Amino acid sequence: MTKQPGPLLAIGCEGSANKLGIGIISHDPATGKSAILANIRHTFVSPPGTGFLPKDTARHHRAYFSQLTKSALASAGITDPSTQLSCVCYTKGPGMGAPLQSVAVAARTLSLMWDLPLVGVNHCVGHIEMGREITGAENPVVLYVSGGNTQVIAYAERRYRIFGEALDIAVGNCLDRFARTLSISNDPAPGYNIELLARKSAGQKLLDLPYTVKGMDCSFSGILTAADLLAAQMNEQQEKIARGEEVNEEDRFGPEDLCFSLQETVFAMLVEITERAMAHVGSNQVLIVGGVGCNERLQEMMGQMAKERGGSVFATDERFCIDNGIMIAHAGLLAYETGFRTPLEDSTCTQRFRTDEVYVKWRD
Repeated sequence: MTKQPGPLLAIGCEGSANKLGIGIISHDPATGKSAILANIRHTFVSPPGTGFLPKDTARHHRAYFSQLTKSALASAGITDPSTQLSCVCYTKGPGMGAPLQSVAVAARTLSLMWDLPLVGVNHCVGHIEMGREITGAENPVVLYVSGGNTQVIAYAERRYRIFGEALDIAVGNCLDRFARTLSISNDPAPGYNIELLARKSAGQKLLDLPYTVKGMDCSFSGILTAADLLAAQMNEQQEKIARGEEVNEEDRFGPEDLCFSLQETVFAMLVEITERAMAHVGSNQVLIVGGVGCNERLQEMMGQMAKERGGSVFATDERFCIDNGIMIAHAGLLAYETGFRTPLEDSTCTQRFRTDEVYVKWRD
């Protein structure tokens, strides 16, 4: 069928973790402007004290994919995808294997059903490009922080170069796992609920936790272990109080103090490595992307650092910083416009897909 003239439209399918997102975006080559036509998301929420298993998450994505796609098409006013859309974009990686596979299969089905080309997208590049589009940041140092990734990135010579990263677990994974230790609710997100608890502490008690920065790299597994030990100590205190035993008031602390101390320490580490990268590349702009980037305390701490350097911080709200389909549609359409396509036989997915593996042809 003949494609309709005018702006290019793409549908993006994201499902690398526990969020299933379908987004539709338009790019107008004549004006260079973009428009978000639909951005729908559904989250798999596991019970408190548990994480989300790949098989359960994949089952969730399979169950909701058709419903979300229909809703996105209706929201965007698309009645004939085969003529109105230009391509189908999907998350190739990185992420969890089973959820990625379920969405990749669904995206291939749409491509065949609508006779549209496929575009495989790097999840991390999707976050970066969406952040740049929404905030207008020109050439920032990017702090990418999520449940699966922690990277300090800067653009150079058609690649997003990784200057520093977590050497073990991601900062979001550290926060999520500590939420399990405290049996904090996963609804709407464990990291968000930790943030709310931390605010209740109001800085009354900053507990001593390991601080591990190595150049522009950092490590979070040690701080998680120390925080878990403090949580066990807190439980012992509560048991003593319940038995009527005395506990020194100065030694007492609660879950809000633990959450505050964990946040302050890991965010200070992130600010340090970001400032080091800014000095290295000579940039005074910081763009925070990824799910943890929604945290207002992280934005505040990064803002204080950037202000001291005469710079500025850019961040988005939960619509765009948390995994979503529109970022996959946007990054995929940028690649599509430069001639990139993913042949059906190569439309696989991978749990490990480095940010710096992508050739960023759409940037100078």
